[in-house]
Amino acid sequence: MATGASRTVARARPGNEDDKARRRAQIMTAAKRAFARKGYHATTIADVAKSARMSYGSVYWYFDSKDALFHALMDAEREALREHIATALDAAAGGDGEQLFAAAVRATFEFFEGDRAAVRLLFRDAYALGGKFERHLFGIYEQFIDEIEASIVEGQRRGIVVQSPPRMVAFSVAALIGQLAHRRLSTDDGVPAGEVADFVVRLLLDGIRPR
Repeated sequence: MATGASRTVARARPGNEDDKARRRAQIMTAAKRAFARKGYHATTIADVAKSARMSYGSVYWYFDSKDALFHALMDAEREALREHIATALDAAAGGDGEQLFAAAVRATFEFFEGDRAAVRLLFRDAYALGGKFERHLFGIYEQFIDEIEASIVEGQRRGIVVQSPPRMVAFSVAALIGQLAHRRLSTDDGVPAGEVADFVVRLLLDGIRPR
């Protein structure tokens, strides 16, 4: 199937707003499973429709193309990650800079560990597809780094993080977490997720603490 090609299909008309939201979420969940299992190129809209237990035309009512559906999934993962980190930081509110930094790092790793499909979507498929997918992912990644950078700046203000460009430090943190999350798609090295998250926090704090 040609990616992004226009199509004339019989589209099932959605019902009320609640029903439309439910169906859209149903399609997104099914698409995430399908993309994670088969990869972008091998997945068809028919695969998504079958997984969602909906008609082929119903999927096209909500998404004009496979491209549009994949982009929507990337946006949904970005928002889910942002909310997960924000919740962790709220829970750690009142703590010192080190505790806030640790909370952000743990929350990020735990999010990816708990959602392997998200890792495949963001770290395997989007980069491999290049072009507009990579540009979109770059924007998502920059927002992800924004969240980490805020904790870096606060840590620098409190003297627990080395005085290097905070964006560069945040990017290094994000890269480490992303690579570990990606590796754990194929092997966990026999190390529980919680232990890995604690190791990452210790490594980062001890490695960037001012001497």
